[in-house]
Amino acid sequence: MVSVSCMCLKAKPLPRRCSNKEWSCRQQCGKLLPCRQHMCTKPCHKECSPCPKVSAQPCVCGREKTERPCASPQWNCQQLCGAILSCGNHTCEVKCHSGVCPPCPRSVSRCCPCGKTKSSLPCTEEVQLCGDTCDRRLSCGKHTCSMRCHRGSCETCRQEVEKECRCGKYRKLMPCHKEYLCDSKCPKTRSCGRHQCRRKCCPGNCPPCDQSCGRTLGCRNHKCPSVCHQGSCYPCPEMVDVRCPCGSAVLAVPCGRERNTKPPRCKEPCRTPPSCHHPTREPHRCHPGPCAPCRQPCLLTLPGCSHTCPNPCHDLVLVKSQQVQLAGPWEQPSEPAFVKKALPCPPCQVPIPTACFGEHEVSPVPCHRQGQFSCKRPCGRPLTCSNHSCSKECHLISDGNKKCEVCEKACSKPRPPGCPHPCSRRCHPGDCQPCGQMIRQRCHCKISMVYVECMKLTSADKETKVMLTSCNNQCPKELTCGHRCKQMCHPGVCEEKCQQKVKLRCPCKRIKKEFSCSLSSQCDVQCDDICRDQQRKVSQLKEAEQRAAQEEEQKKLQEELEAFEKRQQRGGRRNKKRGRREEVEDEQARAGRWWRWCAALVLVPLGGAVLSAAAFYLVTKT
Repeated sequence: MVSVSCMCLKAKPLPRRCSNKEWSCRQQCGKLLPCRQHMCTKPCHKECSPCPKVSAQPCVCGREKTERPCASPQWNCQQLCGAILSCGNHTCEVKCHSGVCPPCPRSVSRCCPCGKTKSSLPCTEEVQLCGDTCDRRLSCGKHTCSMRCHRGSCETCRQEVEKECRCGKYRKLMPCHKEYLCDSKCPKTRSCGRHQCRRKCCPGNCPPCDQSCGRTLGCRNHKCPSVCHQGSCYPCPEMVDVRCPCGSAVLAVPCGRERNTKPPRCKEPCRTPPSCHHPTREPHRCHPGPCAPCRQPCLLTLPGCSHTCPNPCHDLVLVKSQQVQLAGPWEQPSEPAFVKKALPCPPCQVPIPTACFGEHEVSPVPCHRQGQFSCKRPCGRPLTCSNHSCSKECHLISDGNKKCEVCEKACSKPRPPGCPHPCSRRCHPGDCQPCGQMIRQRCHCKISMVYVECMKLTSADKETKVMLTSCNNQCPKELTCGHRCKQMCHPGVCEEKCQQKVKLRCPCKRIKKEFSCSLSSQCDVQCDDICRDQQRKVSQLKEAEQRAAQEEEQKKLQEELEAFEKRQQRGGRRNKKRGRREEVEDEQARAGRWWRWCAALVLVPLGGAVLSAAAFYLVTKT
């Protein structure tokens, strides 16, 4: 709830619901309207509407005044302004306007009539003709004016062109500004679909038919008076009277509608005599057709009691007649027929208070069915098990023959906490016996199956339950370090402190120590002085091998260079035999060098490996 004032803000704030805050105090608004002349006379509201009154409003230029709505004060008269422009020679030719007049249109740069020459002249002087050809487009839209630059509109086009008639059948030479129409008549059917067009030189858009229609209207009494048209005719314009059964009410309807029009409602009472045992009908107005069935209470005395029939009158009731059995499939079944018959009064339905067999309730029973009854509820009497009640339908047991049922249900008493087995006995009084079944379940490590007595498991404490459900084998789970858990089968997560012994070595792999797995990540084995001496000796041997290989390579390169210089110093012409001998010697020398190079590539690394092994052996011995 919030405190809100009315929409016109005159009344005091009242508590209102948030969803319905706006309310009206019904006082006159009294606000000044946008016209600034009148006050709002409507009752309290949200926003004022435009002023509905009329007043004398001047036009924009202020020359005329007229009666206009206050809501639209701005209007323009049709008089020319006539004020002297800034040039001082001409007057303003704009109609009623506000503000300053526009500049003189003749004071700006102007063109000659044909638009080819521009000139800046005083507004009092006329623009001279340029003397060139006009060349403006004529009214035909195809040719241009061949006259010299002139004032006023150009003359009509006089050139002869070949023109096509309006219907497109013929062509002819004639002046451009004239239209060519041939004498052929249009053979097309007009929009009515019944008559031909017959218009001369028709371009295809035939005019609507102007003959009379004359077709018989839907009323089958008159003909259509309209112009010939397409489609169905309008309904008949004549009027016919339709009367009520008593003739008091009259209704005029279009001709042809009287067969489908209901008679008018009549306010006079219906005078049809009753057709039942009642002396008069229910009062109702005059209506067409037979009267409705009588709805008055029957009130005839019922047989067997002193009550009267309260049902509506059933002297004449529409009853579906029984269909005659068909002789064969060749006969068609007839539609069901309804016949008016007088039906007997129904049994008495006056309620008489009566108790049921089990005395669960006292209910009203129809007069024609007096006596005890079954209430359809469960009997509810306690059974011999003292846990359940009789579920049979309400029945009588006073005669000594009919008794309540025997309880055949299973025991439904609550079991001890944790026991999933139901009681094996039938429904019984007193407490249930202890559970003697075995529970089969997985151990903590999920490998073996353990069998435990249900009674021991449900009555044991937490530690005993852990012992009963354990297989007493070593836990098969792996720790994060990769070793197997050392504990016996246990619940939950394994301890992360692994006590398995692991070996750690120094970087050169000579020193070896043992630590617990959980402490191995925190320990580090460093090399000692002996390790460093061995590493230094190995590096010296490698450097000696590299220097020997480099010296051998330099020696080979020097030999090849000397052989090349000797060949260059010989020069001159050689005989063929000498040349062949030298070539053979060169080939032998190259082959020897190649074999030496292969031996060096194989033997040098092999020798280095042998030396390294010998050095490592000597170091480990010391």
